[in-house]
Amino acid sequence: MTRTLKAAMLAAVLAFFVPVSAGATSRIKDLANIEGVRQNQLIGYGLVVGLNGTGDTLNNIPFTKQSLTAMLERLGVNVRNQTLRTGNVAAVMVTANLPPFGTQGTRMDVTVSALGDAKSLQGGVLLVTPLLGADGNVYAVAQGSVAIGGFQAEGEAAKIVRGVPTVGRIANGALIEREIDFSLNRLSTLRMALRNPDFTTARRIAAAINDFIGKPTAEPLDPGTIQITVPQQYRGNVVSLLTDIEQLRVDPDLAAKIVIDERSGIIVMGRDVRVSTVAVAQGNLTVTITETPQVSQPAPFSRGQTTQVPRTRIGVSEDGKKLAVVHDGVSLQQLVDGLNSLGIGPRDMIAILQAIKAAGAIQADIEVM
Repeated sequence: MTRTLKAAMLAAVLAFFVPVSAGATSRIKDLANIEGVRQNQLIGYGLVVGLNGTGDTLNNIPFTKQSLTAMLERLGVNVRNQTLRTGNVAAVMVTANLPPFGTQGTRMDVTVSALGDAKSLQGGVLLVTPLLGADGNVYAVAQGSVAIGGFQAEGEAAKIVRGVPTVGRIANGALIEREIDFSLNRLSTLRMALRNPDFTTARRIAAAINDFIGKPTAEPLDPGTIQITVPQQYRGNVVSLLTDIEQLRVDPDLAAKIVIDERSGIIVMGRDVRVSTVAVAQGNLTVTITETPQVSQPAPFSRGQTTQVPRTRIGVSEDGKKLAVVHDGVSLQQLVDGLNSLGIGPRDMIAILQAIKAAGAIQADIEVM
């Protein structure tokens, strides 16, 4: 065995024992979308029949009655000027997302939502409903049994509702009738749209693509767009180009940001959040009012009256916390530990973060949802 072969085998063995750093790299396909490869929203209006008395009230919902009358007339049943009292019909809006490159004859899921005062769509069947795009053309036709995730039950003195029984879904309930013309393989240039626009991330993606191709092919136009000139070896086969470059891994870079949801008290901090040296104190002022009314009884055989005498106790307490020092340039973990040392809840932490930002001591953007 030669000395070179021994060295190669030793290097291969040692490679199994060398720890690999777990970088926060992501595939390009998870960071950006290809311009033109997207879904299209469809919408339609239809009727759901077969409900067990939980449909629209025809006297209160005129469009349901008009739609039912028009549908029956198209089927040769004349019900003009007739009184309709059925409660088994509901007017619904049907929505769906036309998948990219959806071909004629394939199926897709649709969502059915009650439009009137129907109580439940359980057990209903959607009649043939054309689904239109933004241009007014029909791209699919929906029909089928509606499956709902909630239910409603009621009696004379009690009622229970779980989930939303007025919204349902039909799996593979729509048939695509029209295709969207988009010739991907004929394109000479491609545009990639970053899901989180960033200058550094756009430049890193372009550099990764150029390193893979071997020549300058990708160019970042702005923080959210990268233009790719299809190389000569991939002309007429853009799918292969996208298959190759979407698996490339890039370390995305994002701006330091703190997202706050004041309704639920949720706080999310990015990894690059930094804080300058600052001292934080937090105190809660609690005012307690206790009402203990007493009854005053008159003396026996007197002409007095029994009256209620109010008794009120007011207590004021302030739970003061000591100053906590957050040092300059601390990491996210140190910042969280420093705020937790104050023993406060998420609501107070939101106010503290906003106060630190107002003092100019936090290097991050705060987004309040």
